[in-house]
Amino acid sequence: MDNIKLEKEQQLADILSSDFTRLDAKVIRERRVEAVLSSNDIIPSVLLFAKDKMGYVHFSHMSCVDWLEEGEFEVVYILWNPEEKINLLIKVRTERENATLPNIDYIWRQANTYEREIREMFGIEFPGLVAAKEFILEDWQDMPPMRRDFKTKEYVDDHFFHRPGREDAKDVREEIANRSGEEIPEFAKKFSRK
Repeated sequence: MDNIKLEKEQQLADILSSDFTRLDAKVIRERRVEAVLSSNDIIPSVLLFAKDKMGYVHFSHMSCVDWLEEGEFEVVYILWNPEEKINLLIKVRTERENATLPNIDYIWRQANTYEREIREMFGIEFPGLVAAKEFILEDWQDMPPMRRDFKTKEYVDDHFFHRPGREDAKDVREEIANRSGEEIPEFAKKFSRK
């Protein structure tokens, strides 16, 4: 890395690391800094500091990674500073069992949508989140479907292909192949109904 070229990024990482002892910040590349939190109780403090003191006024995205083998979820908050033009990725992990993270929608209102989606798709709770439990999935009674241990194929087989009234259901791949005249790729044939 060119140290002169990444001076702004390194300054950001240094400020974060010095102001928060339970945070490890490093420069990933030009225009990208990553801060890994060792405790989820400092999430609101770090996010408010980034917004109010460092110019990270744009909340770009919030995502979740399921580290099944490690028994953890990792949530990533992606912030943007329009003046410095640097992305800040703030990462925190939480246990998969009874996963809970602080609600941050009072900092950025749009975080409400991301938290609702992550709650429904992964099962992470955000105490204080004001929103209906049902967001995208209607009448969902199974485990959150984006968890890596969710058995997608079994769920689909149980709920879609063999339900009464679905005898005439068509395979999407076959329909597209028939209309376009293209052959179904070899790797996809094992998922076809025939």
